[in-house]
Amino acid sequence: MSAERVLTEMQSLGLTATEFGPDGFLPGDPSAKAAFLDGFGLHAVGGFLPVLLHDPGHDPFPEVDRFVDACLASGAGVVVLAASTGAEGYDARPVLDAHQWTTLLGNLDRIADHATSRGVVAAIHPHIGTVVENAADVQRVLEGSHVGLCVDTGHLTAAGADPVALTLANLSRVEHVHLKDVDAATAARVVSGELAFTDAVAAGMWRVLGQGDVDVRAMIDALRSHGYSGWFVLEQDVMFTDGAPTGEGPVADVRACLDFVKAVLA
Repeated sequence: MSAERVLTEMQSLGLTATEFGPDGFLPGDPSAKAAFLDGFGLHAVGGFLPVLLHDPGHDPFPEVDRFVDACLASGAGVVVLAASTGAEGYDARPVLDAHQWTTLLGNLDRIADHATSRGVVAAIHPHIGTVVENAADVQRVLEGSHVGLCVDTGHLTAAGADPVALTLANLSRVEHVHLKDVDAATAARVVSGELAFTDAVAAGMWRVLGQGDVDVRAMIDALRSHGYSGWFVLEQDVMFTDGAPTGEGPVADVRACLDFVKAVLA
């Protein structure tokens, strides 16, 4: 769907902030990106940045700095890092050796410090099909680096983790939150390799908040009771096989997600 349609629909729902979306969705120039969002009355939060972190021969800083430039130009404050495998898609991920893990953790610390020096926050986002996917991966990152954590309730649940328990055990590290619901049975088929990630998304693996297997209410309550003051980003990935929808489309689901979260926060 075009950015114009998506942002117009967001505005119609009363949303006032957004992440940047996938690469190429918004204008690439930082100033143009900021002006485009402003035209819809939307404040930028930050966005998702897949970056190769475990390869000793790859320097991730040019990509990170370009992203930080866009954040600073539009008043955004969060760089949501995903530990890319270096391959296309999210259907396979490598098993890292000790040296690769050391490289990844060192890069996370350097990026976290550099982001802070530039006035933004970097947080690692556990994501299906990336190097940091499940509870064990997250624990290794939390123990081996000081980077912040972006809790994604859907991806953590999909990988077999308990996002509420993980959050409560690491409250001081939580910098950002993606609220996402999932059909856990379908996600388990992705993790086992039985079903491709893209096919699962097309089949509706990600659900409207409150209609999947994530206890979204418990997550919000846990964070609020411990003084979390960051963003709750609403996410429900959908995929169209025949072009953009001609009817109401996914805005109906966004409305349902928004109503659910408003009810929890009331």
